[in-house]
Amino acid sequence: MALGGGHGLHASLSALRRLVDDLTVDELTAVVTVADNGGSSGRLRGEFGVLPPGDLRMALAALCGEDEWGDTWARVLQHRFAGNGEMRGHVVGNLLIVGLWELLGDHVDALDWVGRLLEAKGRVLPMALTPMDITAEVRGLRPGDPDALTTVRGQVEVATTDGVIDSIRLDPADPLACPEAVAAVEAADWVLLGPGSWFTSVIPHLMVPALREALVRTRARVVVNLNLAEQAGETGGFGPADHLAVLAEHAPELVVHTVLADRAGVGDGLEELEHVVAAHGAKLVVDDVAVGDGTPRHDPAKLAAAYERIFAAG
Repeated sequence: MALGGGHGLHASLSALRRLVDDLTVDELTAVVTVADNGGSSGRLRGEFGVLPPGDLRMALAALCGEDEWGDTWARVLQHRFAGNGEMRGHVVGNLLIVGLWELLGDHVDALDWVGRLLEAKGRVLPMALTPMDITAEVRGLRPGDPDALTTVRGQVEVATTDGVIDSIRLDPADPLACPEAVAAVEAADWVLLGPGSWFTSVIPHLMVPALREALVRTRARVVVNLNLAEQAGETGGFGPADHLAVLAEHAPELVVHTVLADRAGVGDGLEELEHVVAAHGAKLVVDDVAVGDGTPRHDPAKLAAAYERIFAAG
């Protein structure tokens, strides 16, 4: 199973979907961060009081097959309306998910129906059933006092802050975890955490108490897939070791089995990363998982091969 959100989770699921097709992976479940407050998701959340559907939609699209049916529905799901009216910027998949939530009255049941329509190669679940906001304590926003902490609220605002994020929390602090997501973590053989926006897509899973407890007590082997580069506004100046260190600060009791890093992305930071990984009792796997065109994007085919090697090594 894989936890995360946005484009990072989409890349990871696109890779894992290939392993489902190859029968390397029997079952695949995605658990998705649901704290987005921007764009189409933010508008729907504000109008209907629902969970933001955008990252859930992206995860479902990633699990579509590569045949004509899957490719067509993935494109439909991701289609964003143009024009100059009220529908501008809305995404078809977001509207479909929210419509089913209203019709069926059950978040998980509705997502399962969308998955069946798409013939998705796995299941998509929200990490929690309670609408929430991410807040962060940020340094460097007060002129003349760079060490002072300022509270920044909202996923978009946190992701684009000009300061340095010190820590995050959820509001409410104890959102209702999705029971099916908790059960999936407890039953999993492997749990993949990352890549993705570190503070707003990856770490929030560890801020939901019931989900965090499941991640700590599961017998599954936890793989942390590090980002390829720093993310402006959210992890500016971060190297691979910094991503892992921040994760450990927020969830020191989480036992990590393997850390996956891109060979080119590690660069001169390999020795530092090896030290940090060893300090947490984990294995470091350095592999070629980037698209190779200079942009910090994971290549699904390369990532699938790396995952397959990690699973085979056990």
